[in-house]
Amino acid sequence: MAKKIIALLLAVCMIASFCACGADKGGDTIYIGVYEPQSGSNGAGGKQEILGMQYANSLVNTVEVGGKTYKVELVYADNESVNEKAITAATKLVSSKCSVVLGSYGSGVSIAAGETFANAKLPAIGVTCTNPAVTDGNDYYFRICFLDPFQGTVLANYAFDKLGADTVYCLGELGNDYDQGLVNYFAEAAEALGMTVITDSFPAENSDFTSYLTTAKNEGADVIFAPCSTNYAQLIIEQAAAQGITAPMLAGDTWDSNVILSAAQGKDVEIHVTTFFAEGGDPEFEAGLKAWINGNETNLTNNGGNDTISAVTVMGYDAYNVALEAIKAAGTLDTVKIRDAIAGLSTNGITGAISFNAVGDANRDAAYIKAANTETGAWDFVAVQGVN
Repeated sequence: MAKKIIALLLAVCMIASFCACGADKGGDTIYIGVYEPQSGSNGAGGKQEILGMQYANSLVNTVEVGGKTYKVELVYADNESVNEKAITAATKLVSSKCSVVLGSYGSGVSIAAGETFANAKLPAIGVTCTNPAVTDGNDYYFRICFLDPFQGTVLANYAFDKLGADTVYCLGELGNDYDQGLVNYFAEAAEALGMTVITDSFPAENSDFTSYLTTAKNEGADVIFAPCSTNYAQLIIEQAAAQGITAPMLAGDTWDSNVILSAAQGKDVEIHVTTFFAEGGDPEFEAGLKAWINGNETNLTNNGGNDTISAVTVMGYDAYNVALEAIKAAGTLDTVKIRDAIAGLSTNGITGAISFNAVGDANRDAAYIKAANTETGAWDFVAVQGVN
């Protein structure tokens, strides 16, 4: 009986150590968790998002809390782009006594980890996870990006108003929260505008998109909307070019990547994306980030081999600074009070003003639209667009 009581007390102590406690496991260090894919289908995007956090940390790696200066270190957990790995990765960050978590690139893994963070009273700041379910009903998950209902409507309006589409073909990965959610919101908005919408899904690990592209062509699609991961996007672009498909391809923020530019360069394809940032808005910041990327071979590799700035990298930078501002505003390492500080925060980032509504979502009302320049291998800025 005594052994059972001791075991129970130890378990209670372990749980208590995870909840509402500071991350000061090293005495003078605060730990910020990086919950991102570094492998799997979203690994390339996750690495670019992490670059922004790392750059921000290289510039500001201390924070003052309660009159004491702490060093700030990043702790990494690779969710491998797979929902089934989410809880393991999230639990690692909880047990590492992080004060706040950043991520993830990919809505599905963010949704899957939400309960783990909430149960531990560990606040998480989503960077580019756009599905509404990430924050819905979770007091500890926030995000600094726009949401898919907004993004889907912007994309549908753009397809109708700027691309003159009457028929759109939508394609997403079966069971993927981001793909299916964005396709749904896009389709709703497109149908409301009077467009004919054809939807289709492909299985995970698919590599042959010939039949899907043939369907789009036979159905007379004016636009192909495929908001999938960059791994699939490369194949879709290559196979569309091989089939001579000239209908513009439209996608959300996941396609804002060097991987897409490389796949499209030199091909007779047309690609448009919605995203969170476009180069040219802050030359001083961009020059510093490019120098940092070029100054380290690993950084350059993780950025796709060149110094083109991805919007997710800039969002990662802003998310890190939001976390620091919240820790300072809380004035304590108590994670519950840090959560409360995030909820009431209002600050300016590189991507614009950042504040949160009652659900924990960012108050954003505009998206950048960019087009791939297949000659230069760069993005051309098209417009900043909201919804009517």
